Amino acid sequence: MNVIMKFGGTSVQDAEAMTRVINIVRKQWADNPTSRPPVVVVSAMSKVTDRLVETGRLAAERKGNDATQIIGDLLTRHLGVAASLVQGPALDELQAQLRADFTALQGDVRKWADAGEVTPAAADALQAMGELASSRMVAAAFRQQGVDAAWVDSRQVLVTDAEHSAAVPDIEATTERCQAIVAPKTAAGQVPVMGGFIGATADGVTTTLGRGGSDYSAAIFGACLDVDEIQIWTDVDGMLTADPRVVPSPVLVPELSFDEASELAYFGAKVLHPSTILPAVAKNIPVRILNSRRPEVKGTMITARGRGDGHTLTALACKRGVTVIDITSSRMLMAFGFLRRLFEVFERFKTPVDVVTTSEVSVSVTVDNTRRLDDIISNLRNFAEVSTEADMAIVCIVGENLRSDPALFARAVTSLNGIPLRLVSQAASRRNITFVLKDADVVDAMNKLHDQFFGVKAGA
Repeated sequence: MNVIMKFGGTSVQDAEAMTRVINIVRKQWADNPTSRPPVVVVSAMSKVTDRLVETGRLAAERKGNDATQIIGDLLTRHLGVAASLVQGPALDELQAQLRADFTALQGDVRKWADAGEVTPAAADALQAMGELASSRMVAAAFRQQGVDAAWVDSRQVLVTDAEHSAAVPDIEATTERCQAIVAPKTAAGQVPVMGGFIGATADGVTTTLGRGGSDYSAAIFGACLDVDEIQIWTDVDGMLTADPRVVPSPVLVPELSFDEASELAYFGAKVLHPSTILPAVAKNIPVRILNSRRPEVKGTMITARGRGDGHTLTALACKRGVTVIDITSSRMLMAFGFLRRLFEVFERFKTPVDVVTTSEVSVSVTVDNTRRLDDIISNLRNFAEVSTEADMAIVCIVGENLRSDPALFARAVTSLNGIPLRLVSQAASRRNITFVLKDADVVDAMNKLHDQFFGVKAGA
């Protein structure tokens, strides 16, 4: 069975974690001796990307000394981990490469600080360092442990457009690069080790897929290489019935469908990036979510079919930090083109809309990206009255059975008795129900819904 294995930031956070990764990959390959070696994709070490983002902010504020100090601290951290993983000439080579990369980045950061500007392209080049460094270290650690591994620069493989911080992959070009660069290494018995999250334009300018994009990278590479399974290794046992930071005792979901997983990821399930499923669906490749700290747990399998066991619901998700925008116009009544004009504004400012409800003269939408909110409101006010409400959240219940059991909707609404609901929506697919409410009510709402559908009283 040919697989691609993606390991998140907590799975490569230090030397001990990276050693676990090596053991997991070694076992995967040993259990499938007739298959090609796994392809390994890694995130930056835990918290590194956050620090790089902070570096960019400081540079834009002309705080060059503070910004370069962070880069120096990150270099020290990486050198220390490298020394715990690799020995001898291989360590000298790895540390020399890390010093060269981080020192060059320090020079760039100082230039940006002097100019008081970090362009989107510069921000991508800055944030790419985390994955470049971690992937180099993991590849070297594999070789130290006797596993033939080859570091592959993802910027040479993942071809994207130039939409920095949210680049869109060119699947055809990326497939060609995968077949030319990655496939020959697995054919030769090597484990390719690549950084997730990063790519480059056809002209070689560094880009990123957005935060959490390493999952997406792994799925893209898996589809381009036509693997049998995409594995996402993280720090939880798999997809849970709710976020454990919100609901104290969620349970593991052993199987779910591509459609259910997409809904849960989009509406806030942190274990999976919202775009991960798309390449897998295109090639019908199963996605398995596993825990790198507990590799013996079977995890969650995501397939086209899903569970098929008549379970009431699959899981809950919540998305916080949401803003509701109300757009009202008496001219909307029986008017053609109003909705087109309205949504063209959001398209113009590249801001996705999550939930939409309409009445005769008003439309309410939710957004979680408020970077261009002032521009959006200004443009909407050219043809409508606009008001906003911040500090809101979306709570979503997901399950294939919502389509066949109308009583589930009533049970959900009834369980939220006493919690003011701002908006309620059921998707056309009837696979999910979303509630928009005050962020302060999220914990109460999630726990009431979980008790209703997954608690002892529900017979789970």
